[in-house]
Amino acid sequence: MNVRTIYLAEDDIDDQEFLQDAFEQIDPSINLVCFSSGLKFMRSLEDLSDQILPSLIVLDYNIPELNGEEILQQLKGSLRYNDIPKIVWSTSDSHLYRENCLSFGAMAYLVKPSSINGIIEIAREMLRYCQVKQN
Repeated sequence: MNVRTIYLAEDDIDDQEFLQDAFEQIDPSINLVCFSSGLKFMRSLEDLSDQILPSLIVLDYNIPELNGEEILQQLKGSLRYNDIPKIVWSTSDSHLYRENCLSFGAMAYLVKPSSINGIIEIAREMLRYCQVKQN
């Protein structure tokens, strides 16, 4: 069976729900797991066995406790997470944030759209990075 699990570190409940709805429209089999803080995200990721690591990591840049850039720095230090695509999404279009995140291993830095259609397009773009794991 093809399984795609996406780990989302996002503290805004509306953004979580918008992204969940978008993924469900594109591919209802996607399993989106949401975390409201960077520390909760990291603890959960560290507790997973290697066989069930997520297919994609999506990080809000401004998530509390550990921001997206700090999470990327921690993940970059571990070979275990090298093969998992990582994307940062943010309300900020800061060139500095973008460059820092890309240098720490993000495959993309996406600015959060302001429309539902924009969210669906962003979700499609995220899924282009998502790995399909055979279980």
